[in-house]
Amino acid sequence: MAPPIIPRTGIGIDVHAFAAPDSPRALWLGGLLWEGEQGLAGHSDGDPVAHAAADALFSAAGIGDLGTHFGTDRPEFAGASGVTLLAEAARIVRAEGFEIGNIAVQFVGNRPKFGPRREESQTVLSAAADAPVSVSATTSDGLGFTGRGEGISALATALVYRTG
Repeated sequence: MAPPIIPRTGIGIDVHAFAAPDSPRALWLGGLLWEGEQGLAGHSDGDPVAHAAADALFSAAGIGDLGTHFGTDRPEFAGASGVTLLAEAARIVRAEGFEIGNIAVQFVGNRPKFGPRREESQTVLSAAADAPVSVSATTSDGLGFTGRGEGISALATALVYRTG
């Protein structure tokens, strides 16, 4: 009889402040470009949804975190797409002998209005991870830095299981 498959869960969080008005950037969120929206500051594209998803994968597999694999000491990741980082995180996790069950992400921010593009985002992120990714959004009812419109945070969970 084969041993039972025991899933492992991980948590990832990512936070980015909006870029200063004198240093404008494009907004990348949930793997999508949001035209006309103020972008987020960061070493890469600043996509907290994709970054939290990647961090949750690393956490679930027990192989470090976003900084371990894509930190600011790695100039080749400067300006990198969050989708690229998520795809690479999924590749690394699989190379460590895991398969991905799913990833769930919730971001907290006042804008942009996410609902109309939810399916598009989930499709892009699921393709990058080659696994189901769901994304939800909420506000913080005016509380904290997200409520004051200073930035966006995202919290993710991932489920992986050992394949070898």
